[in-house]
Amino acid sequence: MARRFSLIIIPEENRKVSSLRLHSGMVKAAICGCCLSVGFSVFFAYQYFNFNMDYAELQQLRLSNIEQQQTLLSLTADLNNVQQQMNDLAESEARVRQLAALEALPEDVPVAIGGIQEFDPMEDVDAIQRQINKLQVAIELRRQSQEGVRNLLNDQVSLSRATPKGWPTKGWLTSYFGMRKSPFSGRQVMHEGLDIAANTGTPVVATADGIVSRVRYSRDYGKMVVIDHGYGYRTIFAHNSKVLVKAGQRVKRGDMISQVGNTGRSTGSHLHYELRLNGVPIDPRKTL
Repeated sequence: MARRFSLIIIPEENRKVSSLRLHSGMVKAAICGCCLSVGFSVFFAYQYFNFNMDYAELQQLRLSNIEQQQTLLSLTADLNNVQQQMNDLAESEARVRQLAALEALPEDVPVAIGGIQEFDPMEDVDAIQRQINKLQVAIELRRQSQEGVRNLLNDQVSLSRATPKGWPTKGWLTSYFGMRKSPFSGRQVMHEGLDIAANTGTPVVATADGIVSRVRYSRDYGKMVVIDHGYGYRTIFAHNSKVLVKAGQRVKRGDMISQVGNTGRSTGSHLHYELRLNGVPIDPRKTL
């Protein structure tokens, strides 16, 4: 390489040409300086670009982390809410079972958990979601079980209301259920009810909830009322002086349905009261 270089400068407009002599070391230094400048420029540009990329990625990770934390908090709140529903259902079912006189839980119904389960905020979202789904299934099973218990309890209440109980009128027993001597023929005949002596006009009430199935006059029973209570129960009220209900009317235990009288084949003012189960007469004294 030459030791010296001449740099010729040719100006415009016919001015004097000038030249500049440069030592080879200076040229080398200038070239190295340019290369270094370009290298540093490229290096800093690359670092700046990477910094911007890393910063954007960091911001995205921070945003994603915040969203995940919010999701975890929301899921944890949902889990606590579902768990509370489970506990509330367990307490409610326990009360219903106590009222229904039931003890054992169905095997496929999960028992209540005593307290709200805690979760690590860093725990996998899917794991918490699976736990929520599991509890929701358990709640549905418990709701079905509780619905069954309520239906059973309603049946028990309905049966209790439909079972004749108590006195149909105020008075005193003059003839019992069973074989007796007929006051008309003197022969032994079956008396299928109770005779309750009372003054004419004494109120007669229904002994259970039901529907009046028949209101008519009979030569033997006089003015009579028949109430169908369901579950096979039926009551008959005979010898009334006045009937206060109509066929098809729904009545409840204690509702006034007629008044004591002396109609039909009767020797005095009284109420003839019969109780039948599936068409078979039974002794009403067991229900008074």
